[in-house]
Amino acid sequence: MAAPDPTDARPEGAAPTTGAHNPPASTMPPSGPDLAAAAETSPEPVLPEAVRSRIVVLAASALPEIPVDELPAPLRKVAKFAPNRRARYGAAAIAAQLTNDPLFRQRVAARAVDEAGELGEAIASGVTPGAADPVEVAALAYLMRPVSWRDLVAAAGAAVRAEADSAAVAALIDDAEARANRAEHDRTVARVEVDKLRDELARVREELGQLREESRLLARSLREAQTQQRRANELLATERGRAARAAADHDAELRRLRAKLADAELSAGSARQSAKEARAVDDARLWLLLETIGQAAQGLRRELALDPADKLPADFVADSFTDRPAAATSTRARDTDDPARLDDLLSLPRAHLIVDGYNVTKRGFGEVPLEQQRKRLITGLGGIAAQTGDEVTVVFDGAERMHGLPPAPRGVRVLFSRKGETADELIRRLVRAEPSGRAIVVVSSDREVADGVRRHGAYPMGADSLLRRLARS
Repeated sequence: MAAPDPTDARPEGAAPTTGAHNPPASTMPPSGPDLAAAAETSPEPVLPEAVRSRIVVLAASALPEIPVDELPAPLRKVAKFAPNRRARYGAAAIAAQLTNDPLFRQRVAARAVDEAGELGEAIASGVTPGAADPVEVAALAYLMRPVSWRDLVAAAGAAVRAEADSAAVAALIDDAEARANRAEHDRTVARVEVDKLRDELARVREELGQLREESRLLARSLREAQTQQRRANELLATERGRAARAAADHDAELRRLRAKLADAELSAGSARQSAKEARAVDDARLWLLLETIGQAAQGLRRELALDPADKLPADFVADSFTDRPAAATSTRARDTDDPARLDDLLSLPRAHLIVDGYNVTKRGFGEVPLEQQRKRLITGLGGIAAQTGDEVTVVFDGAERMHGLPPAPRGVRVLFSRKGETADELIRRLVRAEPSGRAIVVVSSDREVADGVRRHGAYPMGADSLLRRLARS
């Protein structure tokens, strides 16, 4: 904002003023040629934004009261605007006319003085009330142009700047207080975090002490283990020496037994020749005995009038099983797995082959699903039944009913243990149901199953014997 001009323009013949409270010779601003001359001698001061806006508002509110023929041509259209639009959209045109048209400014000033009342009269007389708004005073002074109007405009600018500075200082104070509050809050949070970190440090130190104690215990255990390992190595070296001596003794014994075997083979050659001759006599006797037994059996059958049996003993056990669940067990092989021995047993008259199903499938092809395991085993047993004509029963563990089972091959009976009963128990029941003297072959690598059926006169065989027999087929 420009500094006020100390040489203010006055109308000719006006008495000089000695202070702000001495009224000029005339209470109204100069008019006509004198006003134009005053405007040309001194440049317009730079108005504060608040003062300029207030001047435009006063001028905009006075436009409708000025006759149309007295309005400057650029403002006639602005005067038709609505009151709330007049100062906003016509501000530039109004400010330009106030600066360039002293007569228009005089007319606006006359109406502004009437609206301002005592304040306008006081400013026109050169007196500035101390409680008046400096912006309002500057706006009215600019329009009326009393002798000290430039001082009033400058004072209003200073007051506006002082208010802005006060607002800025207040904002800075508020910001400083906010920062102080944030700093205090941060210090409080930091204290809490420090306390937490101290507690965590104490806990870590305690854990570190425990870990050190555990490390000492582990080091002591390691030393003890190393001592035991050295002792074990010494014992191992001693046992290796004993084993070497035992191996030498064994080799000597083996050579002695081979010599004895050679002598026994010579003796066996001559014994075989004698046995061959004796075998011919024994075969003749055995044939005669079997022929006699066969004829006697036929006669006994005719005498007792026995009809062929509709059911076999295992069928009576199978009739009590209506539910057929599914599960799997794992067993251990115990007896020989020679398939030749299995063939010899199956060649006996009316032999009954009982198979522990999952025990065999788990050893032979346990990588496939249970359904495929059952199907593969049952199909293979169907081939054995067709080749030998023997009775074949396969037993599976199960606690739930089976659905969609394929039909069993001819000569193969498929059983599932009921809930609460294992396949091992069902196999023992089947063995106990057979008559004494019948050839019963049980295939299972479970030691308990093998021991149980052996006590009832059955022949236990390992699962591998049946798997090799199926692979050969």
